[in-house]
Amino acid sequence: MSQRRASCTCGQLRVECKGDPIRISMCHCFACQQRTGSVYGVQARFRRQDITAIEGRSTKFLRKGDESGNVTTFHFCPECGSTVYYESPNDPDLVAITVGTLMDPSFPAPSISVWEERSHAWAVPRGIPLEHMN
Repeated sequence: MSQRRASCTCGQLRVECKGDPIRISMCHCFACQQRTGSVYGVQARFRRQDITAIEGRSTKFLRKGDESGNVTTFHFCPECGSTVYYESPNDPDLVAITVGTLMDPSFPAPSISVWEERSHAWAVPRGIPLEHMN
């Protein structure tokens, strides 16, 4: 069973987990674009039981979903600002970890893409079979 470690840029906020994610997705919504400073966000959802440690301080930001109205709690480092993970009361048994914080170029590609109608035309991944969930 693989052990993974996510970390903010300065290393102060860390999440450790075991096993494989149950879902890896990319989101093109405007909120993810603003949160990441990129053209989409990529996250891996792990079962909460597979999170073995959360260490360091985090600042929380609560965001209400565009259409669903669901509230998501984002945890980011108060020192460097990196979003490391987030949680939703609609999926209390899951923790989403931002894939970039895992620093693993061999990490699997996303299999789901959402909010593609808000995607930049040039930001469509090539060669990745994706399930589209708009």
